[in-house]
Amino acid sequence: MRIIPAIDIINGKCVRLTKGDYATQKTYNENPVEVARSFEDAGIKYLHLVDLDGAKSGSIVNHKVLESIATQTNLIIDFGGGVKSDTDIQKAFEYGASQITAGSIAVKNPEKVTEWLSQYGPDKIILGADCNNRKIAVNGWLQESDTDVLEFIQGYQEKGIKAVICTDIAKDGMLQGPSTNLYKEIIGSANINLIASGGITNIQDVLDMKAIGCEGAIIGKALYEGKIELKELSKLC
Repeated sequence: MRIIPAIDIINGKCVRLTKGDYATQKTYNENPVEVARSFEDAGIKYLHLVDLDGAKSGSIVNHKVLESIATQTNLIIDFGGGVKSDTDIQKAFEYGASQITAGSIAVKNPEKVTEWLSQYGPDKIILGADCNNRKIAVNGWLQESDTDVLEFIQGYQEKGIKAVICTDIAKDGMLQGPSTNLYKEIIGSANINLIASGGITNIQDVLDMKAIGCEGAIIGKALYEGKIELKELSKLC
């Protein structure tokens, strides 16, 4: 299973939110490259980089942070937040993303995401299935749609998507454990590579995600709050 630490960016700084609420912003480091290097030094290969300013504004904002991390580390970066147009996705790849996460646009403009799948291939596009009470959320989680998460994922499976990041917003940043039952349901009902995100609090949670068949696990606040040590994660890489 892929171990994928997360860096969320607001105003160029490494932050975390709770349940996606921008009012809960806590800054952990003003130098995201320094954080990324610490991950790489621990033997980690992957990074989930989220442009929270971009998610809120509707187009990529922190592309320079992406470029800095991509040029100063060898981390394989999946990038999300504000990727809403051809210009955005081109910019993300140009500045060093290996993959992009299609979240809000996958709800609002599925034709465009289908076009990207054809143009770039399914290995370059991850579906962002962020949900609250099973309903897909959009625009930096500021709005909730009427779309059920499992139907959403199954629909994109038919379009050729291979990888899905699923975040249960109610769990995000709460340090109360991931949505294991939801992930089991998704894995049992859709033929995709599921990346668990949200609520992972300790190493046992990571091992549990592996045990149920998740292809990857994204770890955020637990790292920054010292609930999980990098040296623990490095043993799983």
